[in-house]
Amino acid sequence: MSSAFVKEGEAGHLKDVAPNIGALLFFLRVENNGTIIRDEKIYFSQKHDRDVYEMSDGLAYALDDDDHWYIILDL
Repeated sequence: MSSAFVKEGEAGHLKDVAPNIGALLFFLRVENNGTIIRDEKIYFSQKHDRDVYEMSDGLAYALDDDDHWYIILDL
């Protein structure tokens, strides 16, 4: 999606998404051309010492210590 079509204030990068599940789901929907992404499993990971959000896009996300979203590559 071209950034020319993103409204001012909307996140353009995962790290810029507000630190809540609703904002993450909206961002993922936009990034996936309108395909609805759902949270499949949410749990606390002792390995990563934080909540992990496994999504229907096949990826897992978490918030870092600065409240920025990131993708977990090593579940």
